[in-house]
Amino acid sequence: MAAQRQVKLFRNGRNQAVRIPREYELPGTSAIMRREGRRLIIEPTRPKTFSAWLKTLEPIEHEFPHIDDPPPEPVDL
Repeated sequence: MAAQRQVKLFRNGRNQAVRIPREYELPGTSAIMRREGRRLIIEPTRPKTFSAWLKTLEPIEHEFPHIDDPPPEPVDL
């Protein structure tokens, strides 16, 4: 079962709100919320652009092997 934590609900004007603890923070500035039965599910939205998606990736810590890439051989057409 996933980790869980009790949180406080509060009012923000006419809206009910919840503080999201740091360990559950979502990336970006918007999210998708939906109800499944009694559960309220909040998910991060997908990045809108390819470059925004790239910024969400962790750096690659791998050394890639050298690959020989000789020029193509001439072809008679």
